[in-house]
Amino acid sequence: MTSNKQPGQAQREPAEVVYRKELQKLVAMDEGPVPPGWQLSPRSVARFLLGDAVAGIERKFVADPEVVNRIIISLCTSRGSLLVGEPGTAKSWLSELLAAAISGSSTLVVQGGSVSDVRQLLYGWNEAILRAEGPVREALVPSPLLRGMMEGRLVRFEELARCPQTLQDALLSVLSDRVVSIPELPGEEGIILARQGFNLIATTNSVDAGVHQMSAALKRRMDFEQIRPISRLEDELEVVGRELEKLNRDSGVKTEMPPEVLEILVTVFHELRNGQTMDGRSTDRLAGSALSTAEAVSVAHAASLGAWYLGDGKVTVTLLLRHLVGAVLKDKPEDRRRLRHYFDTAVAPRKGAHWQAARELQGLIGT
Repeated sequence: MTSNKQPGQAQREPAEVVYRKELQKLVAMDEGPVPPGWQLSPRSVARFLLGDAVAGIERKFVADPEVVNRIIISLCTSRGSLLVGEPGTAKSWLSELLAAAISGSSTLVVQGGSVSDVRQLLYGWNEAILRAEGPVREALVPSPLLRGMMEGRLVRFEELARCPQTLQDALLSVLSDRVVSIPELPGEEGIILARQGFNLIATTNSVDAGVHQMSAALKRRMDFEQIRPISRLEDELEVVGRELEKLNRDSGVKTEMPPEVLEILVTVFHELRNGQTMDGRSTDRLAGSALSTAEAVSVAHAASLGAWYLGDGKVTVTLLLRHLVGAVLKDKPEDRRRLRHYFDTAVAPRKGAHWQAARELQGLIGT
């Protein structure tokens, strides 16, 4: 069997690669004042995120423009920015887009849950050079955080609250004084001063807050911004459809997702996440699943793959419901009852053959 996948082909390119042409266009047409160390003005960064139909810039993030503007301006200051929100609200995607637009690179990333000592947070040493020449600058192995300081770039810190508090405190001098001291190196070589353009954009989960509390000192050095789920069903339909198209294209999948099938998926996720149907009636939220827009995209993509590899290339209501149920019912037994109740009270009364087909497949939920 031969593969149609090229050797070394990346499964997922960073935002600065995917949107290279848009970024180049924005740089060329940028007339606004550009902060020191940035590649774009704050106005152009906002256009990159929120889209500009006239200029041919795709909308990549759905949010109140004022929220996006506040985050961008906070990154112009000497304070870091902390994005707080439920799982699946695209906090990491937002930080990646910001890093790509501001620094031209989004790959300087620290994962809070994997940082256990200062060497992972700040720097380590090349042991071979260290043994041969002692502690010299060439032996230094900078972390993504230290590289961001040295190169004047934005650094992404994922799940900050999962980082031990003693290491969180090591960020204080970075955010306040913009300096890291390396005692092993002599004189000025041991002092790393942050270059223009450096800042920190961090994320934290408001539902599963992690195992460590943020210190009051660190909180004072960061601007907090709440990232909320998409509020309008129309916006969520657009996002899921657009992202599904990209994923299918990257996977070499040419399936048909009928609009009415996509409507079922996004409406179910939207209503159960918000605890309210589109006509204003309350419904039970599921306890074991965030039902985020990102999860809806994953379910749609899985159903598309199933239709491509195991079906006739068309995503049916039956195929969608099988993947939907497998995604939303996790480790909370009571969620099965809540989902059945939602189908009885919210799905059953809806008009249309696609909703009736969904209602008739309620047996897939189980008892």
